Amino acid sequence: MHPGQKLKPGARVVFESGDVRLHGEVRARHFHGRRTIRLWTDDEMPVTRAVEKIGHIPLPPYINRPDDAVDRERYQTIYAREAGSVAAPTAGLHFTGDVLDDLRARGVNQVSITLHVGYGTFKPVRVENIDEHEVDPETYSISGSTADALTKALRAGQRIIAVGTTTTRALESLTVDPSGLVLPTVGSTNLFIHPGHRFRIVQGLITNFHLPRSSLMMLVAAFSGRERILDAYHQAVAQRYRFYSYGDAMLIA
Repeated sequence: MHPGQKLKPGARVVFESGDVRLHGEVRARHFHGRRTIRLWTDDEMPVTRAVEKIGHIPLPPYINRPDDAVDRERYQTIYAREAGSVAAPTAGLHFTGDVLDDLRARGVNQVSITLHVGYGTFKPVRVENIDEHEVDPETYSISGSTADALTKALRAGQRIIAVGTTTTRALESLTVDPSGLVLPTVGSTNLFIHPGHRFRIVQGLITNFHLPRSSLMMLVAAFSGRERILDAYHQAVAQRYRFYSYGDAMLIA
């Protein structure tokens, strides 16, 4: 809850917009402003519907305007199918239908996974020894057809390019037997990828620019090498590239 770090268990809040009222009660207090909250409405309206009506799309600070209806469509990947993420996997925001069609025409196979991005994605690394940092779990599912496509690519020596760091974590959490067989999976992962990690599946990565002292920044450094990624970031800052959700992206291969 931000702001609201001082709210203690038992505190109640009300969110209103027009004739929609959403009530909340703090049930438990955790570190760094995090709370367990019970939500309910006065009428028969589902909580998820009330959240949709009252909530706002989080725009980066350099987009100096209030959010509007168009942002609800733009702040979403075109291949999203199921609700459950706390934020869009921002690397996927760069793709349009035309771009995906062009990639298919060039012989690039495309497979999808279901991934629910969690709040822990945004949790900064607050410890000096990174081995003490814990990544909060994110749920995902890999269908049989996607697992088969990954298996064929690995056995054929084809390059697998992940769209996004959270997708990379999910893919690197999969079980792969010695023959290269990827097993379909429904589960969660708290895999913390940092320099020293040996990548088993992902050989290319499309990713936005991340903040310092974040697990995502460390994942990118693990994939490309620390000095290489720092040099890329220095150039990005010098050229005034944009960070955050609506920022620029890069392909690391």
